[in-house]
Amino acid sequence: MNLRAALLGLVLAGPFSGPALAQDDPASAARAAAEQLENATLLLQGAGTARDRVKALTETVKAYEAGLGAMRDGLRRAARREGQITQSLKARETEIAQLLGVLQIIETSAPPVLLLHPSGPLGSARSAMMLAEVTPGLNARAQALREDLTEVRTLRLLQQTAAETLENGLAGAQQARAELSQAVANRTDLPKRFTQDPVRTAILISSTETLEGFASGLSEIADGEIEDSSADISALKGSLTLPVQGVLLRGYGQSDAAGVKRDGILIAARPRALVASPTAATIRYRGALLDLGNVMILEPQPDTLFVLSGLAEVFGEPGQVIPAGTPVGLMGGNTPQIGAILSLSGEGTGTDRSETLYIEVREGGSPVDPETWFQTNNNG
Repeated sequence: MNLRAALLGLVLAGPFSGPALAQDDPASAARAAAEQLENATLLLQGAGTARDRVKALTETVKAYEAGLGAMRDGLRRAARREGQITQSLKARETEIAQLLGVLQIIETSAPPVLLLHPSGPLGSARSAMMLAEVTPGLNARAQALREDLTEVRTLRLLQQTAAETLENGLAGAQQARAELSQAVANRTDLPKRFTQDPVRTAILISSTETLEGFASGLSEIADGEIEDSSADISALKGSLTLPVQGVLLRGYGQSDAAGVKRDGILIAARPRALVASPTAATIRYRGALLDLGNVMILEPQPDTLFVLSGLAEVFGEPGQVIPAGTPVGLMGGNTPQIGAILSLSGEGTGTDRSETLYIEVREGGSPVDPETWFQTNNNG
């Protein structure tokens, strides 16, 4: 093998076709994420003609969220891997220079000269044997170096071309959220158990100072009787997915930053994340409440309430009976810029999950640990 040519081809090469990378390497992960975003774009294009537009757009938003999350993770892994290889190469500069020098000597020396030795034919034979033993090792080192530099180049090109993919993905997600909000507002096919009386609702809000007091008076906000419900989701207890994709930040009964113990759990989520009903439920209330911001109160079965607070937008109308997975709102915050998404600062600290969703579950008028209903990263 022409070793010097191989090394120079490594260091000075133009376009290359390096060895196939493993499926779980950073470059492959980023490419897979890009495909997810492309698929989400196709879903958005098809949502306009879908029979159930709300469902189609809900799946589209989820696809964008998954794709953007995967792209974020894949590109950060790529940047981290590139840094590791670059540092390794810098630390091996002397070794690489020596390797290049040896290869240049071997390549530039004419074959007759290589065969001559001051000790005569026997020395020449021994030199040839030593060279035959050393050459495979040099070859292996050159190949390892080539693979490292090939991977660096792959990762750099990937990061350079990722900006457009990310920009399109962020724009597509924003459009999908806007269309979803409008589709929910236009929805007229959901059954209703009651109609909310705005005057009675305003009186209840003004006369209560706690979530418990408001929840206990929910029956007063209806304009007329509330239809009975025979819903029973007790079999789903402990298996429900969280309403928003996120991680547990504070558990039931733990004190918040002000030292106040809360009767619910706090979930850290990404800005503008979609919040969906974990099960079929009746919307008992939606809107601003006390100091909790926008609140969504769902009743999945009689005498059980799921209280969600901290949303920037809330979807649906009180009294509607919604299927499982129906979007009920969006988290607040601003969608991060491309530079922030690709930045390695704060990596692994959860700083990209800057929004919080408070979840409280009430059974028979009393709060219970939401983790008895929902799967979190604590209970598996």
